[in-house]
Amino acid sequence: MRQITLGKTGICVPQNGFGALPIQRDTKEVAVEILRNAYKGGMRYFDTARAYSDSEEKIGAAFGDMGIREEIYIATKTAATTAEDFWKDLETSLKNMKTDYIDVYQLHMAAKCYRPGDGSGLYEAMVEAKEKGLIRHIGITAHKIGVAEEIVESGLYETLQYPFSYLSSDRDMKLVESCLSHGMGFIAMKGLAGGLINRSDAAMAFMNEHDGVIPIWGIQHMSELDEWISYMDETPTMTGEIAEFIEKEKKELSGDFCRGCGYCMPCPAGITINQCARMSLMVRRAPSEVWLSEYWQKEMEKINSCLNCRACTTHCPYELDTPNLLRKNYEDYQRILRGEVQV
Repeated sequence: MRQITLGKTGICVPQNGFGALPIQRDTKEVAVEILRNAYKGGMRYFDTARAYSDSEEKIGAAFGDMGIREEIYIATKTAATTAEDFWKDLETSLKNMKTDYIDVYQLHMAAKCYRPGDGSGLYEAMVEAKEKGLIRHIGITAHKIGVAEEIVESGLYETLQYPFSYLSSDRDMKLVESCLSHGMGFIAMKGLAGGLINRSDAAMAFMNEHDGVIPIWGIQHMSELDEWISYMDETPTMTGEIAEFIEKEKKELSGDFCRGCGYCMPCPAGITINQCARMSLMVRRAPSEVWLSEYWQKEMEKINSCLNCRACTTHCPYELDTPNLLRKNYEDYQRILRGEVQV
């Protein structure tokens, strides 16, 4: 496993980070076991957020009393839009994770590039927190490419977290190159495209092709962790077979598709948008009888109640035409149920 230096931060870790969003769905005991096994297996970069319910608390339970704080790097995020809320979130995060400092503190899903003097006070709070030693590096996360490009060009941030996988566009690829040229660390979220990528070896081989990129894999189950840990000793590399597979994948998933991030939720019509808007892909790429169960049939029926208020489109970080995507998925789903389409 290659070691990656995260831009000018000097943080150097294996190219195999731990995304702690999914452990909020685990019991505390299971989450602690998974996190400690990740450390024992060689993972050193752990990413979470205030928005991930009790994920931070589970990290604190796992590592707070182990005496390994200087051996790992912990990143978290605040969705605050005011300085007052920033300080509240930071205090809570430090307490939850039983630590005196956070290695990379990030503004979460930024809708714009926050700058000094913009009136929010967020960037000034970041600088002050760093001067006080409460955080060590100033980071930011974004989902929209235009915002991400502005952030890189600003030179204000030490790290950028952005969706990146072998399904990424050429513009996304250039964003990574721009980060490298600016000495900015790049943290790759959604390396499995929200669950649509189902070959971890191909995902890892792709990341292995990019210098300066640390992927954070969302891990909920021990079996998933075991798979990623196995790559510490034998890291998949790009082969002709994997390259051919990726090209096929890119053709199959070209165009607009839902990544399942859930930022469009809640829906006023009660539609489970982040699953229903990608049901066609889930049925085909993650086959399970569950998707065709009575429960999901009823959930898909809710699409007929869409108000076309388009609130989902205003919140979608990928700027998808979500109502239209829902309708297309519903029509395809009905064909599958009728046996007109084989999956």
